[in-house]
Amino acid sequence: MKSATAEVAPWIERLARVGYVAKAVLYATIGALAAAAAIGLGGGATDTRGAMATVLEAPFGRVLLIAVALGLLGYAAWRVVEGVADPERRGRDVKALAVRTSYVTRGVVHLGLAYSAIRLAAGQASSSGGSGQKGREATATALSVPGGEWLVWTVAIAVGGYGVYQLYRAAAAKVSQHLDLNELSKELGRWVIGASRFGIAARGVVFIAIAWLMTRAASSRDPGRAGGIGDALRALEGLGRWPFAAIAVGLVAYGGYQLLNARYRRIRAR
Repeated sequence: MKSATAEVAPWIERLARVGYVAKAVLYATIGALAAAAAIGLGGGATDTRGAMATVLEAPFGRVLLIAVALGLLGYAAWRVVEGVADPERRGRDVKALAVRTSYVTRGVVHLGLAYSAIRLAAGQASSSGGSGQKGREATATALSVPGGEWLVWTVAIAVGGYGVYQLYRAAAAKVSQHLDLNELSKELGRWVIGASRFGIAARGVVFIAIAWLMTRAASSRDPGRAGGIGDALRALEGLGRWPFAAIAVGLVAYGGYQLLNARYRRIRAR
């Protein structure tokens, strides 16, 4: 008799791939809006909530946003299964448990994004008050308790560490470990991996910027100085027009990398 995990595995894989498409839409939208702002064509720095609002304004936007929400739900389900069922057989040592916990955490985060998308599509929420506002509210809550600034510092270090790890992934060419690109020619595969590494690095820079905002909030005990992706991008505008444009294009490339994951990622769900 097949186990329950084996029976649902094909469905989990499909959910994961649809989830990667949803992530691609959001990150490509964030990057495209930022790139447009960098070269003076409108747009602006925004976060996932702003990207959802942009999708909603497109033709058949409500249907598209519901599809994005379902994709995010699928991605969340896969990450939770990956963390709990351990299909990659990582084990139970300290490092393995840390990685598996990060999978579950990502699942919970994307579940929240899916919920936001559903509410926005249903007209039950506005496009304002995205990740930046939630981050400031969470920071304010943390700072209101004794020793709360140390909690904010801890989260800032964790977020910054994740950003640095993304830079490491990009530099160490670890992208191809999870992708099966045998169907692509060697030359095309090289270009695809290069663009993916560029996108991962750009996202790493954004996470480092988010961590920097959190350290400012912790050191000044001012939750208003914290922020999310949109706030980080606005801070990165200070680097200059072309560096900011490069980061924005990198986020579009990261969206492309998510599409590659949707098509070519090796997904184990059993």
